[in-house]
Amino acid sequence: MAIDKVRNYLKEYGKDKDIKEFSVSSATVELAAKALRVEPSRIAKSMSFQNPLGDGCILIITAGDAKIDNAKFKNQFKFKPKMLSADEVLLYTGHEIGGVCPFANPKNIKKYMDNSLKRFDSVFPACGSDNSAIELTIDELYELSKSEGYVDVCKGWYENEQS
Repeated sequence: MAIDKVRNYLKEYGKDKDIKEFSVSSATVELAAKALRVEPSRIAKSMSFQNPLGDGCILIITAGDAKIDNAKFKNQFKFKPKMLSADEVLLYTGHEIGGVCPFANPKNIKKYMDNSLKRFDSVFPACGSDNSAIELTIDELYELSKSEGYVDVCKGWYENEQS
């Protein structure tokens, strides 16, 4: 199972025991927020896109209240964003929809963190299953995901920005 791969991956960083598993689904931002009893914006969602410039895909980690802005994405990556199909998500990320996370992925994935995450001290990404999550600081998420860097490719979260 993908959660076992993620658990083994996070064990290298001493974080495997921090994974939370729920008796209910956490497959969407809303369900994860409810299971964790946090605001939806603190759920770190991993959105997967085709990469026409190479094999693999691009994974954008965003805040739960952020939406991809097509113009910003195209400006950043020089191609239009096209999300992966359900079959492609599993093939390219190693995780099924509802449990996609930036951990224990194939090596040919480029991962980026969106600026929408910077307003939080910690967020909750999934851990490879549709009923799991882990709380990580933004710096831990950056390190553990092996992010390529921060990007500004989202909209819809500014009005929720905290001071």
